[in-house]
Amino acid sequence: MKQIRVLLIEDHFLARMALHSVLSGHAQISIVGEASDGEAGIAMYRSLRPDVAVLDLRLPRVSGFEVLAQVRKEFPGARIVILSNYQGSEDIYRAVRSGAMAYLTKDASGEELLGAIQNVHRGLRYLPQAALGRLAERMPAVDLTPREAEVLTCITKGCSNREIADELGIAEKTVRIHVSSVLDKMGARDRTQATIYALQRGLVHLD
Repeated sequence: MKQIRVLLIEDHFLARMALHSVLSGHAQISIVGEASDGEAGIAMYRSLRPDVAVLDLRLPRVSGFEVLAQVRKEFPGARIVILSNYQGSEDIYRAVRSGAMAYLTKDASGEELLGAIQNVHRGLRYLPQAALGRLAERMPAVDLTPREAEVLTCITKGCSNREIADELGIAEKTVRIHVSSVLDKMGARDRTQATIYALQRGLVHLD
């Protein structure tokens, strides 16, 4: 079983030690580095290139939001799990919009954190129902037709226009029209953002 290389970016010593203890006890996890502030976190990410980074948002010198933005700018494929005391919808929304693939609060269990890391490592997003609920509160309703809802579900699965056409039994040209309409109604600039919005608004659900 291939190990998941994890970088911890957390300023509180005891919290960092607790994370290390919980995660390093699992055979699939290898803690490759620990940073106690945002500036060090960015530098360590550059040098270590971990599979997954676990990031706190409240950090000295450089905030977690700035770390997230900088790392994602330099490494667009970076897989980052937010672990924070912040529970407000705006914080969750901002983190997800900035590229975080998972958002957990610090009262999450070790098992849930491990599951989030494993999902993110596989390229999947992980947002607990509580986080999705808070996001849904701040998002306006989206009025999709039944066909557009089907197209959106296919988009969240990563299907191409051709694959959507085959799945729904419609012309590829028609799919392009539906995709354009879905993005417009959701205020999304691309498919990735539409997927994030769909999860936030509860329009689709992760299996």
